[in-house]
Amino acid sequence: MPVSPRRADTRRNRERILVAASESLKRTGVVSYNAIAKRAEVGVGTVYRHFPAPEDLILAVYDREVQHLVEVVPSLLARHSPEEAFRTWVVGHLAHYMMTKRGLSAALRAGDLPKYTSMLDALDALRQANVDAGTIRPDLTTETLMRSLGGLFFLTEDRWQAEAEALVDLVWRGVHDSR
Repeated sequence: MPVSPRRADTRRNRERILVAASESLKRTGVVSYNAIAKRAEVGVGTVYRHFPAPEDLILAVYDREVQHLVEVVPSLLARHSPEEAFRTWVVGHLAHYMMTKRGLSAALRAGDLPKYTSMLDALDALRQANVDAGTIRPDLTTETLMRSLGGLFFLTEDRWQAEAEALVDLVWRGVHDSR
């Protein structure tokens, strides 16, 4: 059944608004409906129709970004060994997400954080694949593994990727199953 042109246009506008809001939050940490509307090339009323309150927009941006982090895990596991999938996800996706979302992080702290269950589920899939492959200790919990990655919050802008790789190496040595 074909999608009505109006609905397709509505979805496109919503996505453009989310992209513009993500860029704005990344740069400034501020939600300006006028600036977002201009960047998304929609009217400010369109932004308000989709997101009546700034918190709605902030949480939609957050949800969109986390969904990407979650959805990439199966393809990483299909293309790489469990260890390489873990390393690629942490450095190439999670660390990059954290580095580019400093403004979003400030905006999220100002409002209610949605549960990060889906991100934990993604990390758990990587943890379990490595347990099954015998590359990490089976007693390691997903929550402990996530906490061990807390150093990602302290990456510096100019060296974030090298620092993330060094952190993954450190964490990997700690979780490695040397049986």
